Amino acid sequence: MRSIFFSSTRVHSPARVRAWLVLCAMSMLQFFIAVDVTVVNIALPSIGADFGVEGHSLTWVVVGYTITGGGLLMLGGRVGDLLGRRRTLLVGTTLFGAASLLAGLAPSFPVLVAARLLQGTGEAVALPAAMATIVLLFPEGPRRSRALSVWAAVASCGLVLGFALSGILTAHLGWRWIFLVSVPFILVVIVAALLLVPADRSVSRERVRLDLPGSFLLTACPLLFVYAAVEAGEPATSLWVSVAALVGAVLAGAGFVRVESRSPNPLVPLTFFADRTRLRANLTTMLLSGALSTSFLLFTFYLQERLGVGPLGAGFTMLPLAAALIAASVLVPRLLGRWGARVCVVVGLAAAAGAMGVVALVAVLGGGVAWLLPAMLLIAAGMGFGLVGLQYIAVSGATDEDAGIASGVQRAADQLGGATGVAIYVGLGFAPALHAGDPFVIAAVLAIIGLIVGVVVISRSPDTAVGQPQAG
Repeated sequence: MRSIFFSSTRVHSPARVRAWLVLCAMSMLQFFIAVDVTVVNIALPSIGADFGVEGHSLTWVVVGYTITGGGLLMLGGRVGDLLGRRRTLLVGTTLFGAASLLAGLAPSFPVLVAARLLQGTGEAVALPAAMATIVLLFPEGPRRSRALSVWAAVASCGLVLGFALSGILTAHLGWRWIFLVSVPFILVVIVAALLLVPADRSVSRERVRLDLPGSFLLTACPLLFVYAAVEAGEPATSLWVSVAALVGAVLAGAGFVRVESRSPNPLVPLTFFADRTRLRANLTTMLLSGALSTSFLLFTFYLQERLGVGPLGAGFTMLPLAAALIAASVLVPRLLGRWGARVCVVVGLAAAAGAMGVVALVAVLGGGVAWLLPAMLLIAAGMGFGLVGLQYIAVSGATDEDAGIASGVQRAADQLGGATGVAIYVGLGFAPALHAGDPFVIAAVLAIIGLIVGVVVISRSPDTAVGQPQAG
């Protein structure tokens, strides 16, 4: 592949242009999928008012999408490897677009929740194929690091801009447009994939059995765990309900390992985790994503609950974070090659921990909007340095046979880590049944502890410079 991209520029420049056009299209898909993770947060009160829904039921509009998408991502990666990435990309993107349309037109709350579950399924099918396409189009080294930096920056900006977009659309057009706005752009992605993404290699006619039990258990495990964590802090919930959910999560996790060890065609071969560098990268991704997702909610809650800023104002207050992420996306590729991926990850983890420390300090001192700016800048550095470095480590050495699995595992770690982190840090910090102190301080301290664990985990990985072989 290296000769394809690095031989005569005159002959092969169209291939490079095509690769970057594909990256633009995949980044557009990534952006709207990332937007849908956060865009509902500010709109939740309006959704609840329209459907007469309150309390925990509304949280499933967020959690259902995140966990379904994260839990099924590895199945999506496996489907792409076995059945063809272009075909899988088109199916997943079409499903995501159709589900977005259904969510925007939902006549009832159950239909909205079902649409969010379908959105998560579409994401799980499309994103691993999209990331694997990028990995295989850009050779390992500086070009891949730049491409992955763009990919990560777009995802990060989508997460942040989701708040601003939600505030604008909800205030002026209504909450339904937070879903409908993505539909025409998804159509553009579908057309671009049809025209630009290389055709799949011929797929074996031998019938391939997908690991559906493994996929079900992988989704059930975090779903039950999050339910247990959220309900544990509610005074109206019996303790045995949370304990039963936690036991169910443990059993589902153990069942997943057992199914994968015996399946002739496992969702994720357990030998994949024999690469300790990849394993550490994905564990660290979960810990970092948990802290990052928590920071978004802490910013939103502090602005609206403590400072009384309206939804529109709260969304726009997050824009400096998006601008800082764009700046970080320009800087990180240069430092990734100079410092090595591990050092960049440690810098990102440290920056995120510093941000959570600022949040705790601001909460204690009762600071205003300007006080949150340092935390936002540090979060941008944490996302820019940490996630790009972790993505590079997680897919280093990927081949045509396992690129989809590597991409799916890394993305699942990112998404499930974010959902689980929010459930633990925010769920325990703001639990009505727990009155141990300031909820912002408790949530921030829990996130800092998780980030410290992440530093310990990733520090045991070899610090291989970009472009050199990755040790296992």
